Amino acid sequence: MKLSSFALVSVLHLGVATAHNANTRHPRSIYARQETSSTATTSSSSGSLTNSSQSSAASASVTSTSGTATSGLSTSGVSTASGTATSTSIPLATGTTVPPLESLSMGMPTKAAGTATTTFTVGATPPISGAPVLPTAFVYTVGEWPAQDAVPPTDSDEVKAWMKELDGVDIPDLDPTTDGSCASDVAFAADAANRGWWTCGGHTRDTDITACPDKLTWGVSFDDGPSPYSAYLLDYLDKQDISATFFVVGSRVIERPTILLEEYMAGHEISVHTWSHRPLTSLTNEQVVAELGWTRKAIKRVLGVTPTTMRPPFGDIDDRVRAISLAMGMVPIMWTRTPEGGVFDTNDWRVAASQVSATDSFATFQKILTNASAIDTGFIVLQHDLYEICVDLAVGYTLEAARSHSPAFNLKPIGECMNIPTTDLYLESTTNKTFPASRSSSGVDTDGDGTIDTKAGDADPVSANSEKSAGFANGPSLLMMLSLAGLSLMGRFA
Repeated sequence: MKLSSFALVSVLHLGVATAHNANTRHPRSIYARQETSSTATTSSSSGSLTNSSQSSAASASVTSTSGTATSGLSTSGVSTASGTATSTSIPLATGTTVPPLESLSMGMPTKAAGTATTTFTVGATPPISGAPVLPTAFVYTVGEWPAQDAVPPTDSDEVKAWMKELDGVDIPDLDPTTDGSCASDVAFAADAANRGWWTCGGHTRDTDITACPDKLTWGVSFDDGPSPYSAYLLDYLDKQDISATFFVVGSRVIERPTILLEEYMAGHEISVHTWSHRPLTSLTNEQVVAELGWTRKAIKRVLGVTPTTMRPPFGDIDDRVRAISLAMGMVPIMWTRTPEGGVFDTNDWRVAASQVSATDSFATFQKILTNASAIDTGFIVLQHDLYEICVDLAVGYTLEAARSHSPAFNLKPIGECMNIPTTDLYLESTTNKTFPASRSSSGVDTDGDGTIDTKAGDADPVSANSEKSAGFANGPSLLMMLSLAGLSLMGRFA
């Protein structure tokens, strides 16, 4: 890749911990709902989008007699329809609809789908300095968006426009993997270090964000929403004054735009997590661009901002995918692995996939937490908000474990834990003059309609004048910034 795509490190001050060992990747069975069961239905060409199978396909948990979720902290138990279960070793939010840990499993009765609790008016001001006001409310229109949960076609005008963002960038000539798994591509797996393939060996590059720099800092993140159960999670986070980073799937964004809007307006960070949640290393360059571009477009249509970060589904990224992401102005964010093989993964997806019990999963996670005291940095934790059972585990157990842990953890969204200004998490409000401005100084066609609609810092009144543009043009060279950052990227992307 050309050096200009990697100068962000010295500007974002990334305290990245590089991990080494491979670990089992997420099984695709957990995403069967996304792949086969979530075709959207509409009553008209401009009607709201709904998911016809969300209530039956999403995993579930027992609903208590207490009704709506609350979040008082207790270790004494939770009242359910069948009586009171107690626990002295596992923290649990008293009064929630979360059942005892040993009762969490697939096939349990579900709560009613949550909805956004706040209505935001067009033109409202977001809690991001310099961000544009909220756009017109999103209305789904048939034919405007690709099919949900399928890799978007690559022959559309939008994808053709977004492919131009790769012009001038040396994308590594790596063949796509079969399905993003090590077992299906033994030769590629053996060469994982050279490919920078995270899935097989946890290989990262200096441009990846993998751990919070400050010891005992927990980078809070949730993948795959917004879902019917994200609202319950948001209620808990609000009551506990916890902010998180939400890695959202484009197919879910157009399905539940009001939930995404509530996440953003509550001060949570929003990041790209692709359109259909496929392993990105298994896709062609054009397909990767389509996955990122359509999700980016959906987020901007709803919120008015364009994220400058992304997370690859399953953590499946290599140097080719990494280069495309950076060329499109998005920094990859992973989750933490230790050199000894510890993975900061709550394993909530394993419970939803019926691979392990909730009790075993949480016991594994508690052991992993001991790694937090052994490493010199903080860490980023993988959690999900697509399935009800995952939200139950977060609200009732993993986040409660974090809040009651000794020594205490400092829970922060990932951008904040990385000391990245919140403004720099979105293209419109960024004040970062090197990245992604270096890739978008002439503007980005986020809508893919052939017209430049977004420039770095567009929403900042100062950024629109020629003085700021001149300041960027007269800034230090990208080569110099790479030298200052002490990076040796030559040859990594040959």
